[in-house]
Amino acid sequence: MSAHTTHSARLAFAALALTLSTASAHAQEVRSLRPPAVPLVTHDPYFSVWSDRDQLTDDWSRHWTGAIQAMCGMARIDGKPYRFLGPQPAAAPAMEQVGLEVLPTRTRYHFRAGGVNLDLNFTTPALPQDLDVLSRPVTYVTWDVRATDAHKHRVSLYLDTTAEWAVNRVDQPVEWSRGKSPGLDVLRIGTKEQPVLGKAGDNLRIDWGHLYLARPKGDAGESVIAGDRAARDGFVSKGDLPDKDDTRMPRPASTDWPVLATRFDLGAVGSHTASRHLLVGYDDLYSIEYFQQKLRPYWRRKGQDMESLLAQAEREYAPLMRRCADFDGTLLADLRASGGERYSQVAALSFRQCLAAHKLVAGTDGTPLYFSKENFSNGCIDTVDVTYPSSPFFLLFSPTLLKGQLIPILDYAASPRWKFPFAPHDLGTYPKANGQVYGGGERTEQDQMPVEECGNMLVMLGALARREGNAQFATKYWPVLTKWADYLREKGLDPENQLCTDDFAGHLAHNANLSLKAIEGLGAYALLCDLAGKKADAAAYRQAAQQMAGRWVVMAYDGDHYRLTFDRPGTWSQKYNLVWDRLLGLNLFPAFVARREIAFYKTKQNQYGLPLDNREAYTKLDWIYWTATMAERGEDFRALTDPVYRFANESPSRVPLTDWYMTTDGRQRGFQARSVVGGVFIKLLADRYLGGRGFDDHP
Repeated sequence: MSAHTTHSARLAFAALALTLSTASAHAQEVRSLRPPAVPLVTHDPYFSVWSDRDQLTDDWSRHWTGAIQAMCGMARIDGKPYRFLGPQPAAAPAMEQVGLEVLPTRTRYHFRAGGVNLDLNFTTPALPQDLDVLSRPVTYVTWDVRATDAHKHRVSLYLDTTAEWAVNRVDQPVEWSRGKSPGLDVLRIGTKEQPVLGKAGDNLRIDWGHLYLARPKGDAGESVIAGDRAARDGFVSKGDLPDKDDTRMPRPASTDWPVLATRFDLGAVGSHTASRHLLVGYDDLYSIEYFQQKLRPYWRRKGQDMESLLAQAEREYAPLMRRCADFDGTLLADLRASGGERYSQVAALSFRQCLAAHKLVAGTDGTPLYFSKENFSNGCIDTVDVTYPSSPFFLLFSPTLLKGQLIPILDYAASPRWKFPFAPHDLGTYPKANGQVYGGGERTEQDQMPVEECGNMLVMLGALARREGNAQFATKYWPVLTKWADYLREKGLDPENQLCTDDFAGHLAHNANLSLKAIEGLGAYALLCDLAGKKADAAAYRQAAQQMAGRWVVMAYDGDHYRLTFDRPGTWSQKYNLVWDRLLGLNLFPAFVARREIAFYKTKQNQYGLPLDNREAYTKLDWIYWTATMAERGEDFRALTDPVYRFANESPSRVPLTDWYMTTDGRQRGFQARSVVGGVFIKLLADRYLGGRGFDDHP
């Protein structure tokens, strides 16, 4: 049995040395951040692989759920084998890892051994404004190798991926074959059963479609589909792979661990860099079930298949590398200018995670639809109060993708199936979007989030209209929006005992922050009315919002801050919903409300951040950045957000960035790999597009 089978799934609690820099020629200063987990191959909830260790050679790579989805990488230098990826085989000692950079679209590891420097780059062209490229399920793995002494060294490279990437459980039988793609040597593997869209749930991996590994044919080397020991031991001992593919199939993914393996022969490498690359891809065939219709991934909408996509991705390798480097450098410079160096590093770590918690598909008419998954929350699909905290990311980078999340909810709410006067919470359990499952579902109002979701939808639609300068998108759904605005006007000022997006904290009556959301939502509807030319309605709804805001200031007042609930003196909470008052230009509340809150929050922080409220020591990472964006001074923004950087750097919970953690010891309280970390980008959104005032003090 391979040692692979016995490697512990326990997450490590060691430190991970990381340097984060940009590709910009102007970025000379490099500062360090140790992410709790490092993104490697990150596309969607099923195709999302990370490293959670200090060194890339300390453990196998893992799916965001923690299940092993292994890669093994080795180099032979002058006939001696070394490992740069994975903990086996033991006969190949680990190369020295000397650096790591996590950039928005790229992860770059740096190794050295035997007089050679080896740079290993994972590039996912996650360019949000280019949906054709963004939707491609292809990550590039690139090596740059050069000698560090005065000698030339013979170098060959090895990489494999296991069948674990294509199964939910390792006892599922798999089959494999070779693909046909011009200019590429293509291997693929998938389950024998192929239960397309057969399961719905949270802690699941995909078990349909196929994993692909493709290498350019022009590069000297070879590829094979074989058991892990045959492939890896052959490279270690002789530098070769088995001379033919294994034919023992189908067999369980855990039986002699079938791998897709490839080898590159670089020849004699001197001081000039020798580069090689390969492509890792996943074809899921169908991605989402949307009211009983199976929808194709967006890249397939015109009939393209995986072999032709891989060929296109290979042709565009060089220009995409340049585009990603330019995108990363520009974005990181903007982030530093907006919120400082630590802000830029947390945002860089959040970038691919936000996107990889979604799947981009084509509707029946080709419309891009973008479905989120509540990773390790409850597995819901297209959840409104998950879209809301991540919306700053999409308002900043791609309003089209935000529309792709809103359209399914709006169409559902406008249909005869949704009978309530408030907005839905979700569309089902990922990947089946067949109707709400949360709380009372479509049956009762029990455990719904009426004020929460109405406010969320109206604020997002108002922000979208302000970003685009018109309300054209919203006008199609006007009767539904009006119904929600009227609900907020009636129920929003002093909410009944109900849930809000922070539902893990339980029901709460008279919630002051939820009331803020209702008021801002009503103001956003007035903004939509104004942009739609409905001036009388705009004035009426704005007046209602102003009156509610005036009452809120009195009802929530508690001396030097504002209360958690209107009826509980001595309580407090983050009023993160207030950030939209300035961002949307509503100005419903006096400026002293935000100033008073910011000053108070600075007295309530713990080592790793500001608690969500006075009841517990836990916090929400996304809400801290929203709260901090209400600050008028850079030093206050950094005072509130620097502890989040410290959390990411020191947390013992080695998982893709959690948004719910303890501010006392930095441990994960729940959730991981969720899209809501896109909320980190709210400061840059404010400065670039929505009512930001910017700071002039950026150390």
